Order: sequence, then C-alpha cells, then structure tokens
Amino acid sequence: MLTNLIEQLASAKQIASEFVDAWGQPAKVPLESKRAMLAAMGYRVDDEAALGAQLDAEWRQHWQTPLDPVRVLRSGEALTLELRLPIEQVNDELAWTLALEGAAPLSGTVLPVDGEMVGVAHFDELEYQAYQVTLAALPPLGYHSLSLSRQGSQVALACMQIIVSPGSCYQPPAVAEGRKLWGPSIQLYCLRSQRNWGIGDFTDLSRLVEQMAHWGADFVGLNPIHALYPANPEAASPYSPSSRRWLNIAYIDVEATPEFRSNAAVQAEVAAVDFQQRLAALRTLEYVDYSQVIQTKLAVLQRLFDAAALDAHSARGVAFAEFIREGGDSLRQQAIFDALQAHLYAQGQNAWGWPAWPEPLRHYQGEAVGQWAQEHEADIRFYMYLQWLAAEQLQAADAQARQAGMLLGLYRDLAVGVSEGSAEIWANHDSYCVQASIGAPPDVLGPRGQNWGLPPLDPSRLRAQAYAPFIELLRANMRACGALRIDHALGLLRLWWVPPGAPASQGAYIYYPVDELLAILALESVRNQCLVIGEDLGTIPEGMDVLLKEGGIYSYKVFFFERDHQHGGFKSPRDYPAQAMAALTTHDMPTLRGYWHCEDLQLVRELGLSPDEQALQAQYRERHENKQQVLNSLRAHELLPPSVGQDVSWVGMSTELSQALQVHLCLGNSALYSTQLEDWLDMDKPVNIPGTSTEYPNWRRKLSRELETMFSDASLEGLAGQMTRARRQAGQ
Repeated sequence: MLTNLIEQLASAKQIASEFVDAWGQPAKVPLESKRAMLAAMGYRVDDEAALGAQLDAEWRQHWQTPLDPVRVLRSGEALTLELRLPIEQVNDELAWTLALEGAAPLSGTVLPVDGEMVGVAHFDELEYQAYQVTLAALPPLGYHSLSLSRQGSQVALACMQIIVSPGSCYQPPAVAEGRKLWGPSIQLYCLRSQRNWGIGDFTDLSRLVEQMAHWGADFVGLNPIHALYPANPEAASPYSPSSRRWLNIAYIDVEATPEFRSNAAVQAEVAAVDFQQRLAALRTLEYVDYSQVIQTKLAVLQRLFDAAALDAHSARGVAFAEFIREGGDSLRQQAIFDALQAHLYAQGQNAWGWPAWPEPLRHYQGEAVGQWAQEHEADIRFYMYLQWLAAEQLQAADAQARQAGMLLGLYRDLAVGVSEGSAEIWANHDSYCVQASIGAPPDVLGPRGQNWGLPPLDPSRLRAQAYAPFIELLRANMRACGALRIDHALGLLRLWWVPPGAPASQGAYIYYPVDELLAILALESVRNQCLVIGEDLGTIPEGMDVLLKEGGIYSYKVFFFERDHQHGGFKSPRDYPAQAMAALTTHDMPTLRGYWHCEDLQLVRELGLSPDEQALQAQYRERHENKQQVLNSLRAHELLPPSVGQDVSWVGMSTELSQALQVHLCLGNSALYSTQLEDWLDMDKPVNIPGTSTEYPNWRRKLSRELETMFSDASLEGLAGQMTRARRQAGQ
C-alpha cells in the first residue's frame, strides 16, 4: 500500500518514472530514488499513516482555497480559472475585481454554476464543487491582482495573481532585421591591467567594452557576477554563488568610487610605496589570490565607508538610502549574511556557510539573528554600501558599452542555482529542497553522473508563491545588460535531483511548470528589453527545442559539439539556426590551443580523472580524428590558410589556424558569435575543469596579457577586422 502511495505521489509531483539517457536508451527511475525525492520535498515516506495524513491535509487545503495562487496567460488569451466553493455557495453571484498594473481596475460578476463543473470533493460531511469559469476581462501585459467577494461584501473570498505574457522574448531591432553580431565572452576576474588590484574589475570591463566596440564587437559576455562570500573568498566558483540577486563585490574598483576620490588620507595610503608594491605583486600572479585581493579591498573600502557622509544631508546619502529602499528585504538579507559570516570568521569559527554556524544563527527569521542585527547595524550598512558600489560600477560599464555603439552591450550569465551554504537559502529556506542537489545523470563526459551541490527550488512552493522568487531573479539579472544567458536552460523544464549521500546516478528528473516559467521569462525580457540565450547543451528532452524557439530564446551552438552525423565531421556553421549564439569553446572546455595539443587530456591523466589508460588512449585517437575533420571542414569552406598543412599529423595550433576557425564561425548563420579572449592570446590552460574542485585551480587563471598591451597589438586588431567583415558578409 505504501509503495502504491509513493508511486502515485511521485507522479503527482512530476517525478519522472523514466527518461532517455545520454546514449539514447530508455532508463527507469527506481522506487528508492522517487522515495528520496519525495522525502526531500518534506513528505513522510517512511510512515504510511503520517504520509496519508499529509496528503489528506494538502487535499483539504486545496479544496478549501477557492482560487489557485496564480494564473499565467498569453496576451489575448481568455481569463479562465478554476473556482472551488462549498456547495451552498455555488449558486451565489460573486463580484470580481481585477486590479491592473498601471491602469484602472476592471470589475464584474460571475455565477460559478454558469461554468463547466470540473470536480467534486466530500469531507467532514461537506461537499465542494469546482467550476471552470471565464471572466469578462482581457487584461494587458503585466502583473495584476484578482479578488473575489460576495455581492455587497468588502471581504475577499480569494485572491489570485494574474500574469499576462507576450509569449515570446525580446528581439533587438538589429537582430530581428538579420544583423550578425560578434563579441568576446570573458571571465571578469581573468582580466589583467596595469591599474587593477590583482583581479579584473568593473573599470577593466568599461575599458574592454570601449575598445572592443572600436574593433567592431557588439557585446561583451560575462561569467556569472553573482554575490560570493567576502568572508570566505576562496569559495570562488561563479556557478556556486551565495545569491544570484546581488553582485560579487570583488569586482569593485576602489579607486573609482566617489568616496575614494574625496578622501585624501586614504589616497595617500594607497599611493604609498609599500601599498603599491603589494598591488603590483597581486597583479603579476598567474592566478587570482582571492584572499589577498578581498582583504586588501575590504580594508580600504571600510575606511572609506567609515569616513563617508552618507546621511540625508548629502546627495550620496540620499542615493544610498534610495538604493537600500529599492533593495528591500533581499538586500538586507544579503548584507546581514555577509556581516554575520565575517563576524563568525573573526571569532575563529569555521563559518563556510549557514549550516556550520551556531544553531540559533542558522535561522534568518529567528530571534538570535534579529538581536545580532540590531547590535551590528553599522556592519550591515557597510555590506549594503558594497552592493551599492558594485551596482553603480556595473551600470557604468553597461552605459559605456551603449555609448560606444554596441548593439547589445553586456550580456550576463544566470547560474542554475546557489550553493547549500548560501545567503539565498539561509533567508528563504522554505523555497528550497535542501535535502537534494541539482546535478546531471550519467553521460559521455561524466559516466558516474554529476552532483553540483546546489539545492533546487521546490516547484510546488514556487507556484504557491506566484513565482515571486523567479520573477525577482530575472529582474535582478536583466539590469545593466542587453542580453541574459541562462545556464542549463533545460532546467526550466526539468532538473536532475540527487538525494543526500547518494551517487548522482541514483537521482531522478523533477519536472517544472515550463510553460508558465517561459511565459514569465518572456514578459521580463520584453519589459527589460533583454535578449535571452538558453544554454541548451546536452540531452534535450523531446519538444524542448520547439518551446525555446517559439519562446524567442536563442540556442547555444558550440562548434565541437555540432556533429554532422549523416556525412561525418563537423556541421557547417552556415547550417546553424539563425536564432542561436555560436561559440568555438566555453569556460568548461579546453582552449583552442589546449584542445589541439591535447593539453586537456594530459590534465585528465595527471589529475587521475580517466577511468583507465585504455579509455584515455581512445580519447587521444578520437581527438586526432576530430582535428583532421576540422582541417577538412576549413578546406571545404576554402578557409584553410596556405601556411597550414592538410595532414593533422604535421599541423600544430597556430595563429593562422586559430584565426581561420574564428572567421569560420563568423561566416555562420547564427545571429550571435561569442569568442574567447584566451583563444585570441593562444593560451593553453583552461579556466575550469568540470568534475574537479581542489585538484585544479578553477576560476582563478588570468589572461596572459594586460588589456593595455592587448589593444596595442596590430595582429589582434586585424583579427577583429576579419571577424567584423565576416559577420557583415554572413548577414547579407
């Protein structure tokens, strides 16, 4: 009986019973995986009576709630809804009011029994009936509030949020007209310059976009710039953030802040010989020293904050107060987390994340946190101040991009989740299933599957909140940019959940309300005039590609993954869809030079990531064949330079070959082409090796050259010119 109950509940909670694996074979999800998923959602799957009581309570609550929390419509779609009432009320005429966003409200009446009956329930000697009714209203795009009441009563029986979407994401006019654009994608921390403090910052970004625009680029793509952990700076992965709503304060340019420019004493300290020597040492390092960078910046920023006049009597103070007001609870949550974590580390505690904190402090809404916040308001304001500076400087970089003539400007990257010890989960615990982690099932690149250590949002709770967390997330990440890349966009349909302590292979797919999520994404995209790119690599579920295309979301085409299975070799970029962003390599792949010289396979051997030497040798043989196919493709498109041989056995990666590949992608059909600066500079080391943490210095490797010398390089300027001309040719 319990087994049947678990199977039924798993189906109701959209836990997949089967799926097609990476090899195209059907795979079954075992009962134990379903049981673990339901346990992560809070169900008592170990006790039949307790589980039955939970389900009964949910069922009663559903029927005793007249309306669902939210209804998502496409523009022009009739406003239909399910209305659930006790039988004695179904003949009552009900008044409805639709409070429109930014417009006068609409109102009318409805008689439930005039609709179609869609359900009946009995409990406690009561009968409830459900009807599908249509209201005489056609709401415009936006977020609206519907309330129902009895005629003549001011007390609402029920409320519901109505979300009306355009159905398709924003298309910039130039892209809609067929323009072909290109731009570099960078890891911001990688940028070197003669003036930064050992890590790329927002001023470096402003200079990069200005120069790249001069060279013909129309966008600059960024790694996720989400908030990390100032008190735990070595937790540096941009894809395991503390919050996706706020920014990484490591990217603040201290010397560009108004408070620095008006503080002569701090300027003198920074100009001192020993301080400048310290900065010079941080700049020359091959890898970012996050601890030293953050400690150096925070010490100076604290001095600036302490001396600043940020009260109601100064323009800066008024602007800061407005930033705090607009940031609301979310900003305060982040600032309290950062200040509290710093406080605990200062006491010598291992405070990597809230699960390691003293028990009373693990609960944001608890009395202990509230008391601590009252006693440390100045510390909290300091971290709010840091977020303010970061937001100002990011906006300045985006403004610089647009002023320089870029058609898209910045494009940002939205990570798929937050880490288990994050501020976002600490302050919004009920929205997440902290007993599970997002990952991936076994595939060619990860035969054992992957566990990313990112607790997932609970789809049921997300809908119960009328998608507020998702909406806030999109709004935060569509600020100061012209495009947004959504990491693992397939997660809008389903996510692979891994139970605690279990191998990733024992997880299961949980389905999300994809139609409603895509509709909200389209609405926010149009409102923010932000193009959307969906990272859709991997095994794409049937129909998802159509949903993304119809939703106006741009696909992600990586050259080395696009194979021509009919003729062999690599697919011609000229056959890529127009609604896509193409790339040669990504942050999770080797650079072009690393790929060509098999540096990544050598690292696999050195780090012990290959199952055995035989499997590794097979990868070497496959790489040799793939490289020959690359040369064949370039030759077929008449792009192979005369200086490059035709037999891969005698061809190393060269500037000529690298640039030919760049032009090859630029001549393709995709609207966007994203290049990696590492490939422009013939670098061989990757920024990240998937499946590693401490084995390799992920997310730390800098570019090999400073911005100043890179933009004085005539050969790189020539490459940019070739790419710009190729993109124009492709758009004709």
